[in-house]
Amino acid sequence: MDITTWHLEQTDPAQLRPAAPPAEPVEIIRAEVVSPELNRFLYTAVGGDWCWTDRLGWTWPQWRDWLDRPGVETWVAYLRGTPVGYVELDGPAGGEVEIAYFGLLPQFTGRRIGGHLLTVALQRAWTLAERWPSLPATRRVWVHTCSLDGPAALSNYQARGMAVYNTEVEPSATPAATPGPWPGAARP
Repeated sequence: MDITTWHLEQTDPAQLRPAAPPAEPVEIIRAEVVSPELNRFLYTAVGGDWCWTDRLGWTWPQWRDWLDRPGVETWVAYLRGTPVGYVELDGPAGGEVEIAYFGLLPQFTGRRIGGHLLTVALQRAWTLAERWPSLPATRRVWVHTCSLDGPAALSNYQARGMAVYNTEVEPSATPAATPGPWPGAARP
């Protein structure tokens, strides 16, 4: 099976097309205290069904060192106090902000939360330097997604005004089964 990877970008905040808010009140709050435990939970809970494996072997110090860099931010979406998704922004690259990770826990997809979370993520990416005065103003926000990600990922990025600037197709080296958020056992 081939894997297609799409690289998308915005080069101006005016390109953002906000999503309508979800029917349920969702709060999106920045996790300002570096917490490897929180980020690892979000990473596995959101990415377990989508073959997110590159960070599974990271040690606690590796997580801390990654998260404790200027311009790296974690924004968590909550529904009635429960985390439902997150976005990790990676902005130390000279005015370019990557949406490094983005997604929802499986039981919260299809509820219009993803478009709202992406809208807020893009707004926060464009204003990153306001929170990190040592960094230059954002001139570009980018992300990549692939055919292993959720079925709405690419269309959500495009609906929010991100444009594809590169597409790659490679043979898959990924196992047929995903690791899931619960290693060793499937969700009921």
